[in-house]
Amino acid sequence: MLTRHLLKQASNCRHFLLNSKTSSPFLTKSILFSSSSSSPESQSPTNTFVDDKVNDQYPTGTSISIDRSALYNLPEHSHEPTSDSELVKHLKGIIKFRGGPISVAEYMEEVLTNPKFGFYISRDVFGAEGDFITSPEVSQMFGEMVGVWAMCLWEQMGRPKQVNLVELGPGRGTLMADLLRSASKFKSFTESLHLHMVECSPTLQKLQHHNLKCFDEDDNSDGVEKRTVSMLAGTPVSWHALLEQVPSGCPSIIIAHEFYDALPVHQFQRASRGWCEKMVDVSEDSMFRFVLSPQPTPATLYLMRRCKWAAPEEIEKLGQIEVCPKAMDLTRTIANRISCDGGGALIIDYGLNGVVSDSLQAIRKHKFINILDDPGSADLSAYVDFASIRHSAEEVSEDISVHGPMTQSQFLGALGINFRVEALLQNCTDEQADSLRTGYWRLVGEGEAPFWEGPDEQVPIGMGTRYLAMAIVNKKQGVPVPFQ
Repeated sequence: MLTRHLLKQASNCRHFLLNSKTSSPFLTKSILFSSSSSSPESQSPTNTFVDDKVNDQYPTGTSISIDRSALYNLPEHSHEPTSDSELVKHLKGIIKFRGGPISVAEYMEEVLTNPKFGFYISRDVFGAEGDFITSPEVSQMFGEMVGVWAMCLWEQMGRPKQVNLVELGPGRGTLMADLLRSASKFKSFTESLHLHMVECSPTLQKLQHHNLKCFDEDDNSDGVEKRTVSMLAGTPVSWHALLEQVPSGCPSIIIAHEFYDALPVHQFQRASRGWCEKMVDVSEDSMFRFVLSPQPTPATLYLMRRCKWAAPEEIEKLGQIEVCPKAMDLTRTIANRISCDGGGALIIDYGLNGVVSDSLQAIRKHKFINILDDPGSADLSAYVDFASIRHSAEEVSEDISVHGPMTQSQFLGALGINFRVEALLQNCTDEQADSLRTGYWRLVGEGEAPFWEGPDEQVPIGMGTRYLAMAIVNKKQGVPVPFQ
C-alpha cells in the first residue's frame, strides 16, 4: 500500500545523533514566547534543498467612556521622534472618529492586514532579511513530511480523482513547493489535485507564483478561463483572499501552518467589576496606550463561550484571557466544508491545549518590541488555543472528528523524518549536512541544541515541543496518520 511505502516504519525516536559542528543558526518564530524578553539577531538561513542525488537547490461606531482605574501596566515603551507613519495616522483617525478606543483585535488586524499599510501586505516578512523564520524555511523536510500526511489522508479517502489542496497563509510558498516536489513521483496523487492558495498579500502571491514555478497557459478558447499551472507537478493553482472563495463540491485537504497565530485576538482583564476588555486608545501626548472598557463589548459573547468550555478552576486562577473569534469562526468554516465534502485539515502552530492568558507579542527584525511601538513595522502574533479549536469544530457536526494535539516532534517523527534525514545525509556535501542537522534539530528538538559549538547567543533552539499539530477529518475516513 502507498501508506506503508511512504511511512515505512513509525519511529518513536525524537532526537537524531548530531555530533558535527553546524552552519550559521537562525531564529525561528517558535522562539517568540520563550522566557527571555529578547532574542539574538539571526544570521542568514540556508534552506538548501537536498535531493537524494544532491543536484537541486531550492493575511462600531459607538462612543464609550473610558475607565483608566484598572489599567494593566505593561513595560514602558518608547517611540522614536519621527513623524507618524500612514498606518499610525489611520489608527489615530479611527479612534478619533469613534470618539473612543478600539479593541486589541481591531488594532492587530489593521496592523497586519490593512489593505494599504498592513505588515503582511506589501513586503516579504519571512527569512533572515525579514522578521521571523518559519519551519518550511528551516528545512525542506518539513514540507516533505506534510506531503506524506496529505498523501496518506488521500489514500484513506479512497484516492478521489479530484481534490482541493488548500493552504492558508502560504508565506513564500516554500511548504507547498517542497510538498509538490516530493510528491511528484506519485502521479495518481498529484494529478488529482487542484492547489488553492489563500493569500491576501499581492506581494506574497507573486512570490508564491515564482517559487511554485507557475506558468499561465495560453488558451483563447471562448468561455474557458486561462489556467495557472505549477511546473513542479503539473498541478493547477488558484489564489483566493478567503477560504470561502475556494470552490466546494469535492474533498479538501487543508493545511494551516502558522496561520492561526496571526488571527486577531481580544484581550480581557479581570477587574473589581468583572472581566473587562482591553482597548487601545490615544493619550494626551498622542501616544498609543491600553485602557479598559467600562461596559461589556460584543467580544464578551466569545469570552463567555470560551469560559463555558473550560473548567471553573482553570478560569479562576487567571487574571487575563485571550479569545480569538476569527479562529473559532474559521474552524467552523473548515469543519462545515469537511463535513459536507469530505477530507481533512492539518493545523500546526505554537500554542496551548487550554485557555491562553496573555501571549500577544511583537517582533521586529528578530527582536521583541512593545506591541504599541511603531505599528506596522513588526509582526504581531499570539498563542493558538487548540482546545478552543477542538470545541469549535465539534459543535459543527457529528460527521467530523478532531485528533490531537500532539507535539511537532511526535508528528514529524511518526511520519518518518528520522529516516528522511538519514537518507539525505548519505548523499550531500559537508555544508548541506551541517544545514540538515541544524534544520532537523530546530524541527524536532527541545530547547538548546546539545551539539552546538558556536557562540552561546547563537545556539539553535528546537521547536519540537513548542509547536503542536491537530487534525480535523471526516469520520468516514477513519483516524488520520499519525494520530492512531
